[in-house]
Amino acid sequence: MAAKAEQQLLKLFSGLDEGRQKALLEYASFLYERSEKVDVAPEQPEIIARPDDESVVGAIKRLSASYPMLDKQYMLHEISGLMAQHMLQGRAAKDVIDEIEVIFLNHYQKLQTKEAE
Repeated sequence: MAAKAEQQLLKLFSGLDEGRQKALLEYASFLYERSEKVDVAPEQPEIIARPDDESVVGAIKRLSASYPMLDKQYMLHEISGLMAQHMLQGRAAKDVIDEIEVIFLNHYQKLQTKEAE
């Protein structure tokens, strides 16, 4: 839900003139300052066990469910390249899935580092 709201806010913001953008930022800052500051622990992945004979598409779905906090658009290029290797070049699904799992883990670790800053 937050990602959808962010996209909608960005769309609205970009449609405003400079003066109204500044006013919106000031209002958002006002609301932020008045809000209660709550330390929220970063969302932890709920790793779903890897079934035997899993397909590459099944692995992507499983990992997406395991890491719901990740924005998949940032992994799309890497994952689609591996999918192409599997589908077009006959690379073994097991090897491709191993690499996709590493991609998800690396992106999660980057998110953790970013949130810690």
